Amino acid sequence: MLAGYDPLPDRAAVTAYRVALLGLGTVGRAVAQRLLDDADALADRAGGRRLELVAVAVRNPGRLEGLELPAGTLVAADPASLVDNADVDAVVELMGGLQPAGSLVRAALAAGKAVVTANKALLADAGPELEALARRTEAPLRFEAAVAGGTPVLSVLAEDLVAMRVQRIRGVVNGTTNWILDAMEHEGMSAAEALAAAQAAGYTEADPTLDTEGHDAAQKLVILGRLAFGRWIRPEAVDRMAAEPPGQGGAGISQVSAQEVRSAARHGQRVRLVAQIASADGALEASVTPRFLAHDDPLAAAKGITNVIEIEGSPHGRVVISGPGAGGPATAAAVLSDLVRLAQGAGSTWAGLPPATGDAGAITA
Repeated sequence: MLAGYDPLPDRAAVTAYRVALLGLGTVGRAVAQRLLDDADALADRAGGRRLELVAVAVRNPGRLEGLELPAGTLVAADPASLVDNADVDAVVELMGGLQPAGSLVRAALAAGKAVVTANKALLADAGPELEALARRTEAPLRFEAAVAGGTPVLSVLAEDLVAMRVQRIRGVVNGTTNWILDAMEHEGMSAAEALAAAQAAGYTEADPTLDTEGHDAAQKLVILGRLAFGRWIRPEAVDRMAAEPPGQGGAGISQVSAQEVRSAARHGQRVRLVAQIASADGALEASVTPRFLAHDDPLAAAKGITNVIEIEGSPHGRVVISGPGAGGPATAAAVLSDLVRLAQGAGSTWAGLPPATGDAGAITA
């Protein structure tokens, strides 16, 4: 045996890490399938501790079709019954929205259970409250999948770049607007035609204005700001109105014209919805607005579901992170990474960062 080598423990002798999954949509189903298909590989990554899917909350039984759950797996229409179950170690919330997801996450944290969520809307709306609750009950809250899908930017900020003094973050964090703008640039579509095509292809939120008017990107920017600058800001504090071309006078890309997009292309530029948060004399300035980007700008490379995030500060200078920002498999990978970290004994996504300052009032969803 090599000196200093610790063999993995016998799987049969290791206590399972019991997971309750709330929601079986695109991401939830991908998470469930990976937990079932890759149990041994995930256990190896978790130091031998097995991630066991012990409970699933699903209102539509049809979503279970083709999913071969082990005998004894609890299936419930009421997700609250699983949060209250003493045989659950971690609750994975993939329902989305503010309610009932907010009440379920609060209940789990209050009971001291670990929570993994991809719910950017809930975190942006109730982040200060949820962080305070998690710290008070010492229940880990992990949310890597809430920003940039399968691209681990949050853990990088909280751990790998913890010694960096961040001055600015700018990024393209909404793939739907990338797709629409590309359709306008390369397919000759009007703004309305590109939006309709994106909806038909299933690329937009149920309410497409969440994408096109910058709400989705603003929510993600709130979360990035928490980890980069130690403060929760309100989503309403993010400026989404374009004060100048492209899209002047509109929220997000809602007023960006095909003419602006194609004119930019002829001049070696590309239009992208850029989320930016920066520290200026102790204050934070945040915006989500369309910008003209030179083709050699790292953010201009964002196409389709690809997200690109640029972090600037000292002493590192500039760090650029790029990867898939949406999709079931990619987002599920981030959720599973959080579960593996929890099984290893890790805490919340903010790791060793001090408690957040700023808007810390209670917020009810």
